[in-house]
Amino acid sequence: MKSIERRKTRRIYYDDVPVGGDSPITVQSMLTVAARNVDEAIGEIESLVEVGCEIVRVAVQNSEDAKAIEKIADISPIPVIADIHFDYRLAVEAAEHGAAGLRINPGNIGGEEKVRRVIEAAKKGNIAIRIGVNSGSVEEEFARVYEADPARALFLSAEKYIGMMERMDFEDIVVSLKSSDPTVTIEANRMFSSAYEYPLHIGVTEAGPALSGAARSVVALTILLIEGIGDTVRISLSGDPVNEVIVARAMLSSMGLRDDIPQIVSCPTCGRSWIDVQAIAEKLERRLMGLKKSIKVAVMGCEVNGPGEAKEADIGIAGTRGGAVVFEQGRVLKTITGDIVESFAEEVAKFVGEK
Repeated sequence: MKSIERRKTRRIYYDDVPVGGDSPITVQSMLTVAARNVDEAIGEIESLVEVGCEIVRVAVQNSEDAKAIEKIADISPIPVIADIHFDYRLAVEAAEHGAAGLRINPGNIGGEEKVRRVIEAAKKGNIAIRIGVNSGSVEEEFARVYEADPARALFLSAEKYIGMMERMDFEDIVVSLKSSDPTVTIEANRMFSSAYEYPLHIGVTEAGPALSGAARSVVALTILLIEGIGDTVRISLSGDPVNEVIVARAMLSSMGLRDDIPQIVSCPTCGRSWIDVQAIAEKLERRLMGLKKSIKVAVMGCEVNGPGEAKEADIGIAGTRGGAVVFEQGRVLKTITGDIVESFAEEVAKFVGEK
């Protein structure tokens, strides 16, 4: 596979996780629970980390949420970003309570003096700010531009706030320009990337439910990533955020942009299948996706699609009348029965440990 040449961007840090420069493209997600529900928030973070999430964002809607950031950040193994809309004071408070970064929306955070207060708090905490521009909340001054050229309106909104922050001597900036329309998202990020070297968080907002949302997101992000645009990604899906991370990691691995992510491949299934390929593959995906290993794992329903067609896999299983056979690079090693998922997971763990 031909390597993709990434655009040159600055590097910022969320705690010890770098974004931009020549750092690996990181995978983000967002909690579905309020920050004030600390135990639930930690539980979701643990689930996300298990599948390879590297940065997590949490909505801060009131002072209780902002204060809870400190408890969450103390326990979370990955950086916690505070997501703020409407009230700049919550951004200040979240920064004071240990947020690894802030996300503010130019369309609703307020004027220059309010932004100055947020920047002062970010400087004091030595944290970055993401300027998160969304098509659903473009400022009124760009409304007419948006009607004619929505991508340019997103770009102009980001440009306005970058200029404001630069005048305040603040450059620890990440930018996102998102639309629910993949083509608008693509064009806005192209426009920005050609004008600035600030790192880009790329994604499609309001992408939709798991299947159609994944398709809509990957269409846009793949095009941008092939062009070298994007330093951190989120696949925004309705429902369990674990799915966002799995899709994002699979995308980066498939494109050769990360060489430390497992690839799980499986046959489409047919009447010849002896095992429940979908259930087994999905369970294994959840268990293995968080490994920091370059490994291809195959789940095949029968001997037809088994060791032969999946011989490029490092390790795999193929269904048989009595269970499944385990193979490595097309060579059959053993037969397993009973709890196939558990037995095969043990074989994969052994293989990874020996690799």
